[in-house]
Amino acid sequence: MSDSSSPQPQPGKPGGAGGYARPESGALVLCGARLADGRTVDVRLSGGRIEAVGTAGSLAPQGARVDLVGYLLLPAPAEPHAHCDTALTADSDGPASGSPEDVQRRTTEAALLQLGHGATASRSHVRIGDVQGLRSLEAVLQARRSLRGLADLAAVAVPRVLTGVAGADGLAMLRDAVKMGASVIGGCPDLDPDPAGYVETVLELAGEHGCPVDLHTDGDDPARLARFAAMSGGLRPGVALGPCAGMARMPRSVAARVAEQLAAAGVAVVCLPQGDCTGLERYGSRVSRPAPVRLLRAAGVQVAAGSGALRDVANPVGRGDPLEAAYLLASLGEATPEAAYETVSSAARATLSLPEVRVEAGFPAELLAVRGERIAGVLSLAYSRIVIHRGRVVARTSAVREYCDSAAEVALELPRQSQR
Repeated sequence: MSDSSSPQPQPGKPGGAGGYARPESGALVLCGARLADGRTVDVRLSGGRIEAVGTAGSLAPQGARVDLVGYLLLPAPAEPHAHCDTALTADSDGPASGSPEDVQRRTTEAALLQLGHGATASRSHVRIGDVQGLRSLEAVLQARRSLRGLADLAAVAVPRVLTGVAGADGLAMLRDAVKMGASVIGGCPDLDPDPAGYVETVLELAGEHGCPVDLHTDGDDPARLARFAAMSGGLRPGVALGPCAGMARMPRSVAARVAEQLAAAGVAVVCLPQGDCTGLERYGSRVSRPAPVRLLRAAGVQVAAGSGALRDVANPVGRGDPLEAAYLLASLGEATPEAAYETVSSAARATLSLPEVRVEAGFPAELLAVRGERIAGVLSLAYSRIVIHRGRVVARTSAVREYCDSAAEVALELPRQSQR
């Protein structure tokens, strides 16, 4: 189905929307795009950045062009919380294969699905230790290398236990994971016998290597969250917690106090509007509401929204679609459509320590064009999309809706379904 009855240009043709050919001159002009503020503009891209933005028809194409009439042009989303190594395993007969080849295949496919939805960058949490050791991480890092030029993928090393005698092996493996190329240190302190000790260990190691921290927690214990915030304050390049759905079950006054503590410490929160993920190991107990986004944002907390599970044991129908995460936040009343989109775009990019993107000259050419006129509309009916990464079109989704013959079709001039 399509959200438009307009004829769809064919991929690969010089003037078609979403042609994949690299611009011969190194420049690409996006023609007739609508911006969120209502302006219709041309945008010239070059060298992976936005070179110029002008009124429609003002930028003569110097190479390839993409016709974006009828499309809303936005900063591209990012996926701040994925589990690509376990994605697409919900239909497996028995335990999912953990072979490096299968993990790499699943990771690549999941990242490409997310890219098709618009996420040009993603952060994937990978369990280390246990039977798998570092094999899953190695496979994810190999997938990251194979995706270079299409999408940016960061790997988060997630050990199970880090304290006591049992935690010695986990700590050693975590150090090896960072040396291998894991760029973020993660984990789930809720699963460790000593959650505070777990966090302390992670923060110390992150400080040694200058790595960001991204931890799983349900966030249902205000005292524990307050302690996490106190321990994390000032760490650079930053700390994120998620999904923190437990905060939605706290009395509002308690949650507001915790939110203020997180904001003061500069801790970001990554919520999962679609439900829990494999990191919390609470299969079959999907949460009814995500973290209280409106309350957290009011306190000054940077809130990003992620997809979490993508058709795995934690959520067999996950889509890995940032726009669906934004749609759910807006539909639940946790954010306006515009603020909801910020959680999957600017806030998600900031949480991933990525450069800011605006549709202005000088900013990175990380863009998403969605057929529609306003953000609320595209969150509702975001079928046709064109994804731009580092200044070139890397993915295109086009859908066409047609109707069979009827009086309504004639009256409303709807597109007719072809007869065969």
